[in-house]
Amino acid sequence: MRELRFQFNEMVIDYGTIQKDADGNRSFSFTNVGDAPIVISDVKASCGCTVPTKPKGPIMPGESAQIGVKYKTNKVGAFTKTITVISNADVPRTTLKIKGVVVEAATKLGE
Repeated sequence: MRELRFQFNEMVIDYGTIQKDADGNRSFSFTNVGDAPIVISDVKASCGCTVPTKPKGPIMPGESAQIGVKYKTNKVGAFTKTITVISNADVPRTTLKIKGVVVEAATKLGE
């Protein structure tokens, strides 16, 4: 029986404390640890402030790939968002999370 399984290096990305309008790009790395190609059919975010991207094409056994995530850092405050990965794996839905706190950018002296 074929095994369709992938393993993420981390299931939660903690942005920590970042400044407003800072770079919100991060990525979840994973490896196909099964014995058949994995196809990610969709990646959905819990809100419009988070834009995920998925690999194109199948991920072959032993290969690694990434799910990209861009969080819009234009609002100050704490955030926790979920990203749902839908694939042909034995467990068809995988939930990933991003979290952190966006703070006002520090003002430079003399401005």
